[in-house]
Amino acid sequence: MASVAESLSGLDIAGGDWAASAPPGLRSNLPALSPDQVELAKMLVETGQSRVFEHWADPGVDDDRKKAFLEQVARLDTSYPGGLASYIKTARELLADSKAGKNPFDGFTPSVPSGEVLTFGDDNFINFEETGVKEARKAAFVLVAGGLGERLGYNGIKVALPAETTSGTCYLQHYIESVLALQEASCRLAEDGSGTQIPFVIMTSDDTHARTLHLLESNGYFGMQPSQVKLLKQEKVACLEDNDARLALDPSDKYKIQTKPHGHGDVHALLYSSGLLNLWHDAGMKWVLFFQDTNGLLFKAIPAALGVSAIRQFHVNSLAVPRKAKEAIGGIAKLTHADGRTMVINVEYNQLDPLLRATGYLNGDVNDETGFSPFPGNINQLILGLGPYIEELKKTGGAIKEFVNPKYKDASKTSFKSSTRLECMMQDYPKTLSPTAAVGFTVMDTWLAYAPVKNNPEDAAKVPKGNPYHSATSGEMAIYRANSLILRKAGAHVGDPVMQVFNGQEVEVWPRIVWKPKWGLTFSEVRRKVGSSCSVSQKSTLLLNGRDIFIEDLSLDGALIINAGEDAEVCCDKLSQEESSKCTGVSRAPYLSFPLFSSFHARHSTLCAFI
Repeated sequence: MASVAESLSGLDIAGGDWAASAPPGLRSNLPALSPDQVELAKMLVETGQSRVFEHWADPGVDDDRKKAFLEQVARLDTSYPGGLASYIKTARELLADSKAGKNPFDGFTPSVPSGEVLTFGDDNFINFEETGVKEARKAAFVLVAGGLGERLGYNGIKVALPAETTSGTCYLQHYIESVLALQEASCRLAEDGSGTQIPFVIMTSDDTHARTLHLLESNGYFGMQPSQVKLLKQEKVACLEDNDARLALDPSDKYKIQTKPHGHGDVHALLYSSGLLNLWHDAGMKWVLFFQDTNGLLFKAIPAALGVSAIRQFHVNSLAVPRKAKEAIGGIAKLTHADGRTMVINVEYNQLDPLLRATGYLNGDVNDETGFSPFPGNINQLILGLGPYIEELKKTGGAIKEFVNPKYKDASKTSFKSSTRLECMMQDYPKTLSPTAAVGFTVMDTWLAYAPVKNNPEDAAKVPKGNPYHSATSGEMAIYRANSLILRKAGAHVGDPVMQVFNGQEVEVWPRIVWKPKWGLTFSEVRRKVGSSCSVSQKSTLLLNGRDIFIEDLSLDGALIINAGEDAEVCCDKLSQEESSKCTGVSRAPYLSFPLFSSFHARHSTLCAFI
């Protein structure tokens, strides 16, 4: 066996042999390590991490566990832009700033950036929607879905949860069907008449990867071609046990570094390292859309927002909603530094008010004459121009500005209650952009664009009255409300909601109206298929599944489900609940299937009513 000296030949660092300062356990085990493993050990010693080797047993004892440890170090090193040494260096700097109480926005003054505020259903909105649909065939969609539903009291993956219980459609199915509807509509409008497949990427984690793949495979990818779908798994990052950024070992295994999620900002590095961005660019793609896992309303806003990006030529377009002052949602602001630097970025709600007060806004974060804060509420849905995005990632490798949020034991800030780690957020991508980059926002009505599911029923019930619950209950009710309001805007008569309490949450209960994306992708499509004589009572349920279903003269006071095949056209003319009973000759039947329409042209279609 080679001697330690022979194994370390050529690996000395300036000023002496690095192994001389290594713990005895490491020095005695070096001859059994490969050159790559020796390099990893050297890096850890040089970065002040010798403590992780102090417990190493003599050669021949726990050798497999030692090698497994260095294999983990190798994964942590290769998965982080710049390597583990860079991670440790950045951690020390950020931890020092945190201990000193340094303000990350010191020297910056906030102002309201340039953006587009849309009013649903007006000519301007419709124009942006039409443009967005045309552009969709040049876009790739990225779903950031690395988390479990534990916070919701659910032990599965969040994208497997039903967005609403009327159809039982889960979030992942809804997102895929929305992308497919955009794909079909966009290809129909293509000037060259050609078709395309919109790329769909899902960022997963160790916790969600296998279950996400199983959900896709067991459901035939929900109608999407498997070749369209790419799963990118993010790795966790090393935990830190003190202000010196010493790596924290797993309490149950001293041959393992404790790890935690790094945050959804990893999506940028994953896309860059995967090579997908260049493939998309070579295929003529122009846009990348990022969205998170449990917002059932999002795709009602995407066509118009994509149209804004295309017409305004935004490099970065953040989807936003009107925001009440001091509401627990980040605000999009333009920050101008004393040295002239500028950036348009999300500022967290707990940072915005003190930042405003410190820069001349005596009242801090307050509502203006509109009743809302002038700083739009960020909902973490981004549209990036692909070309500028690639050029920026060539400089950064996808690394996103990080932060650290240690929980200190006391005011001395010398020790942590538990280990911490660096984190990064997807929406912080603009922090590294040039001041000349076109960064803006698109504001949509909250009822149309934003109903996240983040809180379990118990926590949601404790939310102060008037504030959003952000629960599965409120998320489902928001879908019914949005669909009801869209039908109203299209000319239909929809019953007013009633207030009811579910799971301790008082919510508006609208008619349970649900449609598949292929039926009503845009407001123009909905308006074309709905007549002014259509009415739906508050207690009714209406489910539309098919592209060419026209509800021109429907009077519904009950439940109606229409499933229309690809070649089917279904027209509702002069149909009321009373007339449907006459058609069947049966009243109060529990579940009926019958042709109800004076115009009913369909193949492979089912019409069901619950009276």
